[in-house]
Amino acid sequence: MKKTVLTYGLISGAIVSIALLAGILLMSGPNGEANMEGGAVFGYTSMIVALSLIFFGTRSYRDKHLEGKIGFWKAFQIGILITAIASVMYVVTWMIYYHTSDMTGHFGQQYAEHIRETLKSSGATDAQIAAKMKENEDFMKLYESNPLVMFGATLMEIFPVGLVISLISSFFLRTKKNIAMV
Repeated sequence: MKKTVLTYGLISGAIVSIALLAGILLMSGPNGEANMEGGAVFGYTSMIVALSLIFFGTRSYRDKHLEGKIGFWKAFQIGILITAIASVMYVVTWMIYYHTSDMTGHFGQQYAEHIRETLKSSGATDAQIAAKMKENEDFMKLYESNPLVMFGATLMEIFPVGLVISLISSFFLRTKKNIAMV
């Protein structure tokens, strides 16, 4: 199981990491401003594509090592381990890029402006906008100063996607026990 999990986890992690970097390049304007909406769509789509390897890795293990039979929990174990590897690779890629590029500080300002514009367009009051901006400012200070917070927040972007794909894959790949007719 270890070889299957490592193989599919590393491939999935490489895909999602390359897509993360490509998305940053593709979704940045000429002045370095980020397209937050387009970036989110591109990012989550690339996560789904990369994490689809959970299905193929689980199926491969089932067919090659378990004679085509696998229970839900064994399939889920394989899927969640692939998810963990891919997720850690994604987070590490983001953290390295964030700290070696001009993103530090710059990203927080762009994200704050995106929040402000989203709130304005939704009809939020000035007081609501000010409260949300203060909340975001406090979080960004913590995010940029504490690597564990950055790791955890970034992990929460991708891990739930992998969790859902692991559950769905486990459901569809599980094999029911044969019940002998009496």
